[in-house]
Amino acid sequence: MSDTITPMIGFIGGSGVYDLDGLEDRKWIKVRTPWGDPSDEILTGGLAGVRVAFLPRHGRGHPTPPSALNYRANIDAMKRIGCTELISLSAVGSLREDLPPGHFVIVDQFIDRTFAREKSFFGTGCVAHVSVAHPVCPRLSDALEAAAEEIAIPVRRGGTYLVMEGPQFSTKAESLLYRQWGCHVIGMTNMPEAKLAREAELCYASMAMVTDFDCWHPDHDHVTVEQVVKVLFSNADKARALVKAVVPRLGAPRGPCPAGCDRALEHALITAPDRRDPDMLAKLDVVARRVLAG
Repeated sequence: MSDTITPMIGFIGGSGVYDLDGLEDRKWIKVRTPWGDPSDEILTGGLAGVRVAFLPRHGRGHPTPPSALNYRANIDAMKRIGCTELISLSAVGSLREDLPPGHFVIVDQFIDRTFAREKSFFGTGCVAHVSVAHPVCPRLSDALEAAAEEIAIPVRRGGTYLVMEGPQFSTKAESLLYRQWGCHVIGMTNMPEAKLAREAELCYASMAMVTDFDCWHPDHDHVTVEQVVKVLFSNADKARALVKAVVPRLGAPRGPCPAGCDRALEHALITAPDRRDPDMLAKLDVVARRVLAG
């Protein structure tokens, strides 16, 4: 790994965030991966002299539900085109009275309750175990916090995101349980996305954008779809403004990540080199190239 890294900032946009404006030399490109097709073409361009890539997580027009997303292809594709950091922009429900619709949360922990998704790039033929004790990059979270404060977005630093399978929302009993667990927001997409970003040695951070209170809230039944959609698109406008504010904070050449995100595979591969499956290694050509090349 070179001592100096020229960042390319990748954004994965959730519900309501299907495009980025203001990019220079913008171009949608199709990226093929060994894991299949990502959710959509990837938008590339420049912003404040920094290379930027954007992937609409559900595809433009939102054709793909959370459980059907090809998370491995999405992460592989973003690394394959050169991204060094990934920022998730995700719509969520709130599990806290003090996090009303319109607030943003810089997530620092997850509880993964999904069960129908491929969660690792590794498996039979090349086994690896990475640490996700601290699943987001503090450096990216610092930049998100500063950018949100700069443009006056109400933001909370730190919070636990309960990731449910979906596509249905929670029962009231589940929602109350997740509150007892100390969760702050609930959504359907940041897992296994965060785990896969760690396996791919990409710095990752998540900005969760509250659209509504989950069904635990006594006023939940009075919330209309029209109100939720209004908040969703207001949040999307804030997210696009946030992108413009955060990119210059992350664009300067840097050294290795202080948190070690870009060295997550350093001691993770367990399978002996002579027992590794060549077909599996071929699929890991981008995700694990740093450790496999050695």
